Parts: sequence; structure tokens; C-alpha cells
Amino acid sequence: MMAVIETTPWIDFRLRDVDELVEELQAYHAIYSPLFQRREQRYWAGEYLRGLLLDMPRKSIEPMMLNLHGTDTNAIRAMQQFVGDGAWDDQVILKRHWHEVDETLGDEDAVLTLDSSDFLKRGKESVGVKRQYCGEVGKRANCQAGVFLGYASYLGYTLLHRRLYMPGEWVVDAAFAKRRAKCGVPYNLGFRTKPELGWDMIREVVDSQHIRARWVVCDETFGRESGFLDDIASSGLWYFAEVPHNTRVWLERPLTAVPEWSGRGRKPTRERLCPGQHEAQKVTAIAEQILPTQWQRQAIKERSQGPMEADFWAMRVVAMRDGLPGPEIWLVLRRGSMAGELKTYLCNAPPDISLPTLVRISGMRWPIETCFEQSKQYLGMSAYEVRSWRGWHHHMTLCILAHFFLVRQQLRKKHASALAGSVEH
Repeated sequence: MMAVIETTPWIDFRLRDVDELVEELQAYHAIYSPLFQRREQRYWAGEYLRGLLLDMPRKSIEPMMLNLHGTDTNAIRAMQQFVGDGAWDDQVILKRHWHEVDETLGDEDAVLTLDSSDFLKRGKESVGVKRQYCGEVGKRANCQAGVFLGYASYLGYTLLHRRLYMPGEWVVDAAFAKRRAKCGVPYNLGFRTKPELGWDMIREVVDSQHIRARWVVCDETFGRESGFLDDIASSGLWYFAEVPHNTRVWLERPLTAVPEWSGRGRKPTRERLCPGQHEAQKVTAIAEQILPTQWQRQAIKERSQGPMEADFWAMRVVAMRDGLPGPEIWLVLRRGSMAGELKTYLCNAPPDISLPTLVRISGMRWPIETCFEQSKQYLGMSAYEVRSWRGWHHHMTLCILAHFFLVRQQLRKKHASALAGSVEH
């Protein structure tokens, strides 16, 4: 029988009555309370976490406060001010969160998962909103785009960080100056691509030394950017990045040299491929050359479903950098055993890494996708109505804390059940 390669365990995320979680939530909130400078900030942070955990269909501020405080309009206004304009440092909150994640899920072989998630919005007033491709509906739509960093280990998964993607015109176009000011966009904010935002978050997490990890997993939005991959490699992490099918690599390192100077014009200084050397090949062209017997079938468990089978092939290749040979890395191909869909990956793990390990890491994208699904379905991640820069980041920070609270609760419940079972035996 084929051995099943495990990724990370599925976490049952059903909400219980929030009243049953009061003591646990108070203890959890107490971890972060000292990081709020003012007493009212500490109070409203706790109330917002309570609201996000309510079992109700719409979790924007007004319905949450109506549920918790009745028709007290002062509570609604106070919460709107706390989330949208409150001068509390969510970066400090997140750093403490990373420490708590490491305490619960931390492992030296853990994976940082990078992905974007979009949020449908009406009108033009919300910060960073634009008609652009929206993954939530699979087409162009009026939305905001967020870039998120997740964490997954053999114990479980959660979210770590968040950044709002700001379209170029929002940052540099003079026509957007009034909107930027109204939304409180930092005056010195420059344009950052999604891979650049992803690297900023990874670097912050690595530099904090609050949490252990070895891998970075991402889709081709990030994997197509060789500079992003090189930044990850320079940090000491191993990337496993899905890349476009037209990505080019060499099966063997070609010879390069600085051309001899002809005596005319500028003297050459940049290396070029030597005459007669093979050009780099598309990864799909390499896939077509693989014999049926060279593919290795593997069973891998992703999400809550049973094991699924896929065919894998891996080989050391030479990456392309500015048209020239770059670092030696892994090319990993994954082909669905039924539909035959081909996925192509580049990975900078060491040459002695095993194929089962590469197979396992290829299946580590699902945890962050599940975090989005759980946070949007249960925790109001996409139900916010704040429009400001600060409000968006405050809301996402508190959603991240709420998600991890439930992850921690489920793991503790599972651990308690396991201990009870061992005592009975």
C-alpha cells in the first residue's frame, strides 16, 4: 500500500456559543491587554474579539455592538473610533502574536505561507479600492486586495501578518490626493508590488526572531519574481514557489564569458552565453520529455479530505537570472493523476532533500487558503465597513487574533481528549 504523506492537520473550526468562551477569551485577551496604552483601548479590543466570535451572519461593527450592547449608539461610535482611528500600535500586537503562535504551533521545519485575498467593496471611498482582478469572484471587480502571511506546522495553522496592496494610482496619482488624505494613507507610502509586500512581511517575521520556520510556500503571483525568490534564499529560508509554465531553466549549467573586445565601441563587461551553448528551456517543454516510468506516484493528504494521488518528478536545474545562469535549484513537477493538470515549482532546498519532503511541501498551500475561508465565514474578515488605512489594518489584526484564539482552543480541546483517553487506557 502506498504510504500517505501528511501535510498539516485539519482543524475543526465550528463556533460554540461565545458565552461558553468568556473565561478563555478573557485569559487570551489578557496576553495582549498590556500592549494597549489606554484602558478604553483594552476594553474595546476585548469587545471586538467577542464580536468577531459571535455566531451571527453579519459581523460589521454596528450589528456586533447591537448584539453585545443593545441600542447603545455610544458603543457603536466608540468601537468605530477604536477600529478606524484608534492610535494603538498593531505591529506590537502582531509581534506578541508571533511569540504565542510559536508557543503553540512552533517547529523548526514549519512553513510560512504567502498568499493574497481580495475583498469586494462598493464605491470609491475605501482605501486602495479599485476595479481589478478579484480572486473572491474569479473576475475583475471593485475590491481591495490584501497580502497575507500564514504559518503551518505539523501541529496546525493560522495567520501571522497582513498588508493592504495599494494600486499605483492610489500612491502616486495627484488625482487621488484627497482620497489618500481622507483615508489616512501615510504620506511617505511608496508603491509596493505584492511580492515586495510579501518579502516585507517575511523579513519582519524573520528579523523578530519570535517564531521558527524553514520554508516559504507561495503561488506564481510571487514565484514569478526572481528577485523575491533570491531575497528569501538570502534570508536562509527555503522557498517552494509555484511558477508560470513559461519559466525557463537549464538542465546543465551553460558556459558564459565576457566577449572579447573588437576594438570598437564600448568594451564588453557583462558575461554572455558562449557560442554553441544550449538555450534555457521552458519547464513545460521539460515536462513533455519525461518518460511515463519516470513519474513517481505519491499519496498526499490535503485539507479534510482523504488522501489524493498525484505524479511527481524532481530534478536539479539551473535558474535563469537576467538571461544568464543563476543558482542551482530544484525543478519540481506535479501532475494530477486523474485530470492531469500540471503544476510547476522551483525550490532552493539543498541537493540532498528527499522527494517525499518536496511532495509534502507542495501540499502546504491549503492551510492559508483555509484560514481565509474560516476567517471570512466565521470571523467577519470580509464584513468590515471601515474605509481608512488604519482601520483596515486594525480590523485584520484583530481577525488574525480571533482566528488563532479558536485554533488554540481546538488544539487544547484535542490535547485534553487525548490525555483523557490515555488515562482511561
